[in-house]
Amino acid sequence: MSDQILSQEEIDALMSAMDSGEVDLEEKIKPESEVVAYNLTSQNIMLRDQFYALEEVYDKFATSLNRSLSTSLQRAIEAEFVSTEMMKYSEFIDTFSSPTNFTIYSMDPLIGSAMLVIEPTLVYSLIDCMFGGDGKPAQQVREFTLIEQRMMRKFSLEVLHSLQQAWMIIDPVNISLKKTETKPEFVHLATPNDLMVIIVFAVKGEKFSGNLHICIPYLMLEPIKEKLSSKFLGSKNHDHTWSEQLQKLLLEMPVTLVAELGLTTRSVRDLLDLHIDDVLQLDTGPEDLITLSTGNVPKFLGFPGIIKGNRAVEIAALVPKNGDEG
Repeated sequence: MSDQILSQEEIDALMSAMDSGEVDLEEKIKPESEVVAYNLTSQNIMLRDQFYALEEVYDKFATSLNRSLSTSLQRAIEAEFVSTEMMKYSEFIDTFSSPTNFTIYSMDPLIGSAMLVIEPTLVYSLIDCMFGGDGKPAQQVREFTLIEQRMMRKFSLEVLHSLQQAWMIIDPVNISLKKTETKPEFVHLATPNDLMVIIVFAVKGEKFSGNLHICIPYLMLEPIKEKLSSKFLGSKNHDHTWSEQLQKLLLEMPVTLVAELGLTTRSVRDLLDLHIDDVLQLDTGPEDLITLSTGNVPKFLGFPGIIKGNRAVEIAALVPKNGDEG
């Protein structure tokens, strides 16, 4: 206990420190931790592995778009993938003003509709290129004329054709244009809280540049989500690689080809009674087709003959599969 009793000098020093404010007797209150609301619907739930295969679609689409635009516009055009993310439909559509080129399209057999969005500055430049200009950006934003809307509809069809070709590497779809619009408030692709997969591409010319957006509802991709995963793509590529190797090996495999001149049926007694120079009658004649088999499987029909002193068979027809004729 004596070790816990302060001496007079320690008491005086403590009292002096209290008077000078060097010792704070008030209990410090820790600030409460700030609570941040976590909204599951606003988070990016699209994991990279979940839609990994779409990256191959993006790459092929950009390559195809480069080629088609450079050919149709008769000038060097560069299209490249920029980014992909997931956001609510309301957040996406609110980023655009009027006028903007909106093209809604279907992707049969997938259920629902997707959308192609072309920014107005890029629209003006593309139309200028279509009419022989250099694509210099417009000085002011104005409504699209009917002729400009028709030209952009034709341009959108070309873009969708390239997109359909790109999808062939994952899951063949039939893309069809449904409608076009220029005002975002008239575009009702999904409900405001629906999650959308947004893919952005940059289109660049010598004197212009702009973005092209592809908007696909998350629920639209849900039925083929497994085909878009990295695991499925890896196994598909792995199987395809082995398939090519096996095909090459099979092409070099030696096989035995048997030409069957004819058949006859005899009893054991008949076989025992056979002697030299006895003749067995077959069920086919010299004018009948004979069967060529490999591995006891009939493959061809042909005529027997001799070429340069060697026995030969001239193939005349393939053996029908599953008993079909012809």
